[in-house]
Amino acid sequence: MDYRFLIARRYLATSRRVTLVSVISSLSVAGVGLGVAALIVVLSVMNGFYDIVRDLLVSFDPHVRIESVEGRSLAGADSLLGLARSLDHVESATAYVEGKALLSYSGAPDETQVVVVRGVEAATFSDSLAAGSPAGAALSGTFDLERQGDEAGIVIGAGLGLRLGLYSGVSTDSGSRVSLLSAPGIERLLTQPLGLPPLQPFTVRGLYEIEPVYDASHVFIERSEAQRLFRLPGQVTGIELRLDDLERADEVKAALEARLDPATVRVQTWYDLQRSLYDVMRLEKWGASFVLALIIVVAAFNIVGSLTMIVIEKRRDLGALQAMGASRADIRRIFLLEGLLVGAIGSGLGLVIGLGLALAQQHFGLVPLAQAEAFIIDAYPIAIRGWDVAAIVAVAVGLCAAASLYPASRAAAVEPAHAVRSGA
Repeated sequence: MDYRFLIARRYLATSRRVTLVSVISSLSVAGVGLGVAALIVVLSVMNGFYDIVRDLLVSFDPHVRIESVEGRSLAGADSLLGLARSLDHVESATAYVEGKALLSYSGAPDETQVVVVRGVEAATFSDSLAAGSPAGAALSGTFDLERQGDEAGIVIGAGLGLRLGLYSGVSTDSGSRVSLLSAPGIERLLTQPLGLPPLQPFTVRGLYEIEPVYDASHVFIERSEAQRLFRLPGQVTGIELRLDDLERADEVKAALEARLDPATVRVQTWYDLQRSLYDVMRLEKWGASFVLALIIVVAAFNIVGSLTMIVIEKRRDLGALQAMGASRADIRRIFLLEGLLVGAIGSGLGLVIGLGLALAQQHFGLVPLAQAEAFIIDAYPIAIRGWDVAAIVAVAVGLCAAASLYPASRAAAVEPAHAVRSGA
């Protein structure tokens, strides 16, 4: 074993009596361990919340969306569907119609609501909605949008349904009947006031619950009904892609943008669709990381103090080592190794404690959420990222090594003859 490592370890941990230097060194190790453990736990919790929110939104938002830059409809939808389905990692591509409309209910005439109407394929809507929600989207009724006789189906959010007093239909009776009035319908009403009201009736087939803000403003109908509502016969407003791995969204987006004209077609990933929210969550994550990293910085300052005191205490030994042939670089390396040892031991302890707490929370839910009945989860979520853990350990060890640079330089500057003669 390298003699420099043996000396560094002896200076750090083999003292037979408790001294101020050993106490400060122990505090440094404890500080590094505490900082590493806190960072691992907190970042894992924030990653867990990020994953919950992302999965919740992606249950409705597509992995990749193609839409027109200008105009209400997407030109060449059939060719775009063929192109999208030919790309790697694309599992499905479906066209949709989307627009805003006024929703009214005869049972609550004073509660007219502006909603976002999404026209989707009835055959695929039920499976995609139920599979996309981690909590199970259905509250009551079914996700059936197909027309049954003269009644077209609609699925609305639970918040909107409860506020208007709507109920969903079951096999023995019909649900509440609502009407939608689109912007083209309003235009027709103003230009043809003596004609029939351009209201389109629907029967509530189901209530869903994903996220309160989304639930209160989004309703789903069959695509052909949406084309009729918005006066878009045979046209669509966009195409949604589902991938085998949502992390491939940027790759698929780049492949589409390379073949499409960005002046006419816009391609957005799931991150682009909710960029402001995701950016805020990431900013919170790195802000918390910076604050908790101050624990490690304080521990690094302790390393400066403890190693400087070792240099003063061991000055005569350092002079003797140089007299025996050790170079100044060797002396410097001894103290750099001491800093690395503090960082490695502290990071190792923090790694064990942090991962242990995170895994315990992940499997046993030790810390429940306050008022958990209002959330879709009952305990703080955990998502351990290997890259985060590696970065935390690397930063901790790097800060400890950097903290040892000044004591190492001071130790290398000791004059051997003067140190041995002075006996200090």
